[in-house]
Amino acid sequence: MKHYIIVKFVEGTDVKALVGPVKAIYDETLSIPGVHSVDFKLSNSDRANRYDLMIVMDMDKEALPAYDVSAPHLRWKSEYSDRVAKKAIFDCDD
Repeated sequence: MKHYIIVKFVEGTDVKALVGPVKAIYDETLSIPGVHSVDFKLSNSDRANRYDLMIVMDMDKEALPAYDVSAPHLRWKSEYSDRVAKKAIFDCDD
């Protein structure tokens, strides 16, 4: 399945500076059994009504509970949730 995390950061956040550290955290999710790949898409628009970053994970549906309680996911939430203005999560089959 595909697991999409679409993020709008708080105004004034240097999104480009966050991509490397966030990617480093999410690269660790590849050690979770059933997580196959992680891809990052940075928005090419600076319009106020656009989201800033999309993280696309390819994983087995059964891997989602392990991801939810994983150290990288919990670190992402603890280190970056105060910088997130809005977030959308979307799961679908390939």
